Amino acid sequence: MSRFTETMYANAHSSSRGFNTGEPEAPVRHSWREVHERARRIAGGLASAGVGPGDAVAVLAGAPVDIAPTAQAIWMRGASLTMLHQPTPRTDLTRWAEESLAVVKMIDAKVIAIADPFLPAAPILEQMDMRVSFIADLLRSPPTDPLPTDDDDLALLQLTSGSTGSPKAVQITHANVVANAEAMIVGCSFDVDTDVIVSWLPCFHDMGMTGYLTVPMYFGAELVKITPMDFLRDTLLWAKLIDKYKGTMTAAPNFAYNMFANRLRRQANPGDFDLSSLRWALSGSEQVDPVDVEALCAAGAPFGLRPEAIIPAYGMAETTVAVSFSECGGGMVVDEVDADMLAALHLAVPATRGRTRRLVTLGKPLPGLDVRIVDEDGVVLGPRGVGIIEVRGAPVTAGYTTAAGFLAAQNALGWYDTGDLGYLTETGAVVVCGRIKDVIIMGGRNIYPSDIERAAARVDGVRPGCAVAVRLDAGLSREAFAVAVESKCHNDHDEVCRIQHQVAHEVVAEVDVRPRHVTVLEPGAIPKTPSGKLRRSHALSLVG
Repeated sequence: MSRFTETMYANAHSSSRGFNTGEPEAPVRHSWREVHERARRIAGGLASAGVGPGDAVAVLAGAPVDIAPTAQAIWMRGASLTMLHQPTPRTDLTRWAEESLAVVKMIDAKVIAIADPFLPAAPILEQMDMRVSFIADLLRSPPTDPLPTDDDDLALLQLTSGSTGSPKAVQITHANVVANAEAMIVGCSFDVDTDVIVSWLPCFHDMGMTGYLTVPMYFGAELVKITPMDFLRDTLLWAKLIDKYKGTMTAAPNFAYNMFANRLRRQANPGDFDLSSLRWALSGSEQVDPVDVEALCAAGAPFGLRPEAIIPAYGMAETTVAVSFSECGGGMVVDEVDADMLAALHLAVPATRGRTRRLVTLGKPLPGLDVRIVDEDGVVLGPRGVGIIEVRGAPVTAGYTTAAGFLAAQNALGWYDTGDLGYLTETGAVVVCGRIKDVIIMGGRNIYPSDIERAAARVDGVRPGCAVAVRLDAGLSREAFAVAVESKCHNDHDEVCRIQHQVAHEVVAEVDVRPRHVTVLEPGAIPKTPSGKLRRSHALSLVG
C-alpha cells in the first residue's frame, strides 16, 4: 500500500473523530470508520463498472457526505479522482456538458460518478456517450477490499482554475499528498485530538478537496463540511457552525472573508455566536488584502474573533495545496514598501512615508519546499528583489494531463514557475505582488491590477469583490487599462456617472494613472472562475 492509503485506512479504524455534514437542515455525523465502510461499498460498485488501477474517475456531486466516501472508494480501486466543475443555476447546461465532455475525454475517464443536486445533468452526459454511475446505486453494491497502491500512483487530476475549452489537470500523486499533508500539519501545529475543522470550500477546488477534505480524512480529524451554496445562502452559517462545533480551524479566499465581515457588521449582534474557539483562519487562494483583513478583525472582535487567528498563506494546485503559512498564532504581518521603487525598479524597499504599498507576508516555505525568486533571465535575486516566484520540493507536481498529452511542470532542476511576481523578505517570508500575465506596464512601471481593483472597490455603490482591472494594448510600448465594476445602480444614469468619476479618481490616487475606461455592469456580469477568482482576461470584452 502507498503511505497515503495505508495511513488513511488505519486512521479510519482507529480515530475517534468524525465527519459532520448536512448542516443546517439535516446534520449527520459519520465516524471515519463509517465513511470507510461506505467507501468499500462504492468501491464494489466501481469494480463492477470495470474501474481498476490507473483508471480515471470523474465525480459530479455536491454533498460532502457523497464526495468523501466516493473519493476514498476511487483510491481503493487504485484509480485517480477528478472533480468536475459544478454548474450553477445560471449555467448553460449544454455548454457545460460540452466542456465536461472535453475534460472526460482528456483524462480518459472510465466512468462519471454522479449524485444530487446534479442528477438532471445525467441524461445530457449520457447523450454524449459518457458512462454515468449514480453514487446512490454504487452504495448498494457488495463491499470490496482495497487494491494495493503505490506512492507514485495518481490520486488526483485536479482541474486548474477555469479549465474549460482547453482543459488542463494537475497530476497529484499519493506521495505528493502525503508530503504536503505532513508539512501542513507542522505548519499549523495541528492536534488531531483537539482541533475541529469547519469548511464550506468547494470540492472541485484544490483547497476544498485536498486541503479541507482529503487531508482531514487522511489523518482522521474532526471535520465539519458544508457546501458553497450553503455558505452563499447564509454567510453567517459559517459563524454558527464555528460556534456550534467549537471550530478551531477554517479557511477561505480573501473575498469570502470580506463578505463575512460585511454580514457580521450588518446582520449580527454580539452574543449571537462565539468565535473565540477559532485559532486558525487561513486566508489563501487569492491575494490577501490587508485592508480586508483589518476590516474582518474589527467586525469579528465583538464575537470573540482574535486577530492572531488570521493566517495569510500561499499555495496552488501545482504544489498539491500549500507553499507557505504565516507563523501560527502570529496573525497578519504587513510589509509596507515604497510604491514607486516597487513599480519602477522592481525592489521592495521598506518605507513609511510618501507613496507606499502595503503587502501581506505569507510566511516561510513549509518543510520540504524551497522558494526562490528569479528575474527574466533566470538569475536568482536576493532578498527584496521582485521577480518570478519558483517552487521546488516533494509536494510539487511533475506536470499536467492535457488533451495533447503530458506537459511537464518542472524544469531540469525541479523548479516550478508559478507565474506569480513577488519577493522574499530578509527572513525568507514569501510576498506576492501579482500575476505576471496581469501586470500592466506603463512608462516602465509595473502596475498591479489588485491595487486598481482595491481602489475601485472603495467607491460607494460598487459591490464588494466585484471590480476588475483589464490590461489593454498588451505588449505595446505603452499599455493601458480599463476598469469594470458591478453595481445595483447600473441602470441609473446619474449614479453610473458618479461611480465612473469616483472610480477614476480613486484609481489615480492609488496608482497615479487614469484608466482609459470605467464600465459599470449589472451584478454577476464580471467573469469569475468556479472558485470565485476574477477572470481578468475574460473581462476584456466587457470594458469600453
